[in-house]
Amino acid sequence: MTKIVSLSKLDKDFSILDEICEEIKRDKTVVFPTETVYGLGANGLSENAVKKIYVAKGRPSDNPMILHVSKTSDIEKYSYISYEKLELIEKFIPGPITFVLKKKNMIPDIVTAYRDTVAIRCPAHPIAKYLINQTGLPIAAPSANLSGRPSPTLPEHVIEDMNGKVDYIITAGSLIFGIESTVIDLTERVPVLLRPGPIPPEMLKDVFGDIKIPDFIYGKKEADVAIAPGMKYRHYATKIPLILVELSDDILERVLNVYYENKNTIVLCDKKNYKFYLKNNASYDVLGSSKNYYEYAINLYEKLRKYENMFDNIIVEGIKDEGIGIAVMNRLRKAASSII
Repeated sequence: MTKIVSLSKLDKDFSILDEICEEIKRDKTVVFPTETVYGLGANGLSENAVKKIYVAKGRPSDNPMILHVSKTSDIEKYSYISYEKLELIEKFIPGPITFVLKKKNMIPDIVTAYRDTVAIRCPAHPIAKYLINQTGLPIAAPSANLSGRPSPTLPEHVIEDMNGKVDYIITAGSLIFGIESTVIDLTERVPVLLRPGPIPPEMLKDVFGDIKIPDFIYGKKEADVAIAPGMKYRHYATKIPLILVELSDDILERVLNVYYENKNTIVLCDKKNYKFYLKNNASYDVLGSSKNYYEYAINLYEKLRKYENMFDNIIVEGIKDEGIGIAVMNRLRKAASSII
C-alpha cells in the first residue's frame, strides 16, 4: 500500500514529512519532487533500500543512480574532488546539474552500478532538501517512472507509474524545468558532457572552459558504458510510435507528408508553425516556442504522456541543437521509434 501525501508549492511547513523521513532511515522508498522531474528515492547508503528502487522501476542493474545531497561538504564527504573543482561547482549548486566524480568507499556499489565513480547533485527543490536534511542521509534517486517511460513531471504521472510499487509518494504540483538534470563528468582533464539538461553547454563552458560533447549526445551513436543515468538504453518512450522529423528548411512539408501517411496522428509543433497545421486540417498542439526552448523542456513529457492515450502516433518537429534545445533533442532522439 502506497501512502500519498499532497503538498502545495506554497507550503512552508514540511513537518508532515517527518514520518517519511524516519521511514527513509528504515529503508522505505519515496517519490518526491525536485526542480527537474519527480524522483524515486531511498537511503543512498543502504544496499537493501537501493535494490527496492531497481525493482520498482524495472531498471537495468548496470544503469547507475544519482546521489542527492544538500551541500558542498556532502560532495566532499561522498566523493573525491579537488578544491579548485569544488569552487567551480559551487557556482551551479543547488540546481539542476549532476557531477560525476570518483566515489568514496562508503557509497554502496549498487548505487554506481559497480563503477568507481558516483553521480552526485544538490537539488534546489525545498521538499527534496528537507528530506535530505531531516534524514541526514544522501538519497539515491533516478526519475520516478517505469524504466524507459517518459519522466514524470506531474502528480498523475508518478501515481500512474508508481502507486502500489513504493512506500510513499509526495506530490507538489508541476515542476520548474520538466527535464532531467545536466550531467557532467569531472574525472577527466577536460570535463565531458554525459547528459544535456537545464544547464546548457554554453553555461558549462563559461565556468569550466573547454568541455567535450560526445557524439551520443546528438544521437549519432549509443554510449558504450553508462557511467551516468540516461546514457544507454531507450528512454522516455511513449506507448505509441513517436516520429521525430529533424529540423530542415522544408520541415513543415515533410511533417505534413508523414502526417498523411499515418492515421489518428497528432503533431507537436513550434508556436510559430501552428497556423500551417490549422490551415491543413491537421491535429496539432504547440510544444513550445523557438524563442524560448525552456518551454519545450517544461511541456515535453507532459504532452507525450497526454497524447499517447489519445492518438495512435505522435509526430514531433525537431528544433535546433543549441542551448537547452540540445537536451530536448537528446530526449526526443532516445524516445523516437523513427527519425526522419
